[in-house]
Amino acid sequence: MQQHDIYERLTTIFHDLFDDDSIELSPGLTAADVPEWDSFNHINLIVAIESRFGIKFQTAELESMHTVGHLADIVQSKLVAQGR
Repeated sequence: MQQHDIYERLTTIFHDLFDDDSIELSPGLTAADVPEWDSFNHINLIVAIESRFGIKFQTAELESMHTVGHLADIVQSKLVAQGR
């Protein structure tokens, strides 16, 4: 799956979870840039991403995610490892 496709799916997840269609994902976007992105919604976000992409994050991966770009890179690497 190409990065563009991953960002499209992530954008849908963000819009649905935060109920805000104005959120524009960029590689440098962080939780500090989205007012509703608190610790509770972070958990919901991770669960939604795992479900939508059919992947599971490792604890170390979660701890290292600081930007949407890094999140997208991890999603892509997991999909490649699955042959998708």
